[in-house]
Amino acid sequence: MERAAEARRSPGSQGESREEAASRCQPPGVSKWDIRQKIWDYLEASNLADFPRPVHHRIPNFKGSFQMCHCIQKWEVFDKAREVKVDPDKPLEGIRLAALQARKTLLVPTPRLRTGLFNQIVPPPGAGKDTLRKCATSQGVRDYSVPIGLDANVHVDLVVVGSVAVSEKGWRIGKGEGFADMEYAMMVSMGAVREDTVVVTAVHDCQVVDIPEELLGDHDMTVDYIFTPTRVIQTGCKRPKPQGILWHKISYKTMEKIPILKSLRCREEKAGKDVTLKEERTDVPAVVKPASRARDARPESARLQNESSVCQRSPGDESRPASSDHLHEVSSLFVGNIPRGTRVSDFKAVLRERQATPVQLTWQGAQHRAFLRYSDKAASDAALAALQGLTLQSCALRVEPAKAQGSKMASGQ
Repeated sequence: MERAAEARRSPGSQGESREEAASRCQPPGVSKWDIRQKIWDYLEASNLADFPRPVHHRIPNFKGSFQMCHCIQKWEVFDKAREVKVDPDKPLEGIRLAALQARKTLLVPTPRLRTGLFNQIVPPPGAGKDTLRKCATSQGVRDYSVPIGLDANVHVDLVVVGSVAVSEKGWRIGKGEGFADMEYAMMVSMGAVREDTVVVTAVHDCQVVDIPEELLGDHDMTVDYIFTPTRVIQTGCKRPKPQGILWHKISYKTMEKIPILKSLRCREEKAGKDVTLKEERTDVPAVVKPASRARDARPESARLQNESSVCQRSPGDESRPASSDHLHEVSSLFVGNIPRGTRVSDFKAVLRERQATPVQLTWQGAQHRAFLRYSDKAASDAALAALQGLTLQSCALRVEPAKAQGSKMASGQ
């Protein structure tokens, strides 16, 4: 471990020190998405990634990831662990193999948590090296696993998560879907992890960057150790990990996507805990395509103020039309200078991170702009403040009230 910690250059970095590689990945720090994009771009441009490629929107499979299984086998914390939870990401395949070879109980999260929380990988009796290696792959996770129910007596000693970026302080950024954070919170809820459960991530050296702590939310999981091809970093992180599921951040839509949440919510409700869900109006619904100019030549912001599809419905009341009074109260923002090639899903992720999720999003990516509709002026003003200084792919976005933008467009400015 000491030898790895003292290594100064990472394989495949073409002579750069790890500090030099990390500095080239350093983003301005304005959003998690900026950091992800810089890491993904750098791994691709430097040819530091293995299959699957491109690495964008993935936990990157970096070169040297599989060989790290030999390093972790010698790690004292891994040696002592009996039950290990390892994410199904490709760069963690070698660590899953190491757990199977050491005859540890290996738990892997169910893909996207659709059918449950854990699957246990159970190799066939007498499995040899080749079979164990197959069990560690994504196909093996499907072929050699059995589901683990909420009532199972699970006590995870070591949690291994994938990351897009991580700091030496233990701050972690995933690919933006939030499943690793959710899985940890669910493990807390079912009593599967304790305060002394160790969390480790494995990344390339260039993925270790500075991450501003203000980007972290109370739902974000931190890590205790970082494995890279050249070193092992003990973060000494003191920031508390999630203490359970934050129900006020869970929407009805999320509950439908992850059925196991319903069971956990029922258990916690019976235990007397507050399980009030986030109001569904804070979710971003399906993108609304703008009306054709041939049918309506008004400025986009003017049309937006009068679209009848912006009604806010409460759960279970999908058929109720919005009143004109409610429509009149809705406020909107204009976002301009959106970089070419930006995907609407990426844009939504940034809005969620800034806690500026609208009730409706009108996406006009080809024109490098979007309109965000909020439930009232107070919500719009709060979102406007939260989105100031926002950048995507190093481009500063322009955010202003849609009404002001509509006046500019109408006057030809």
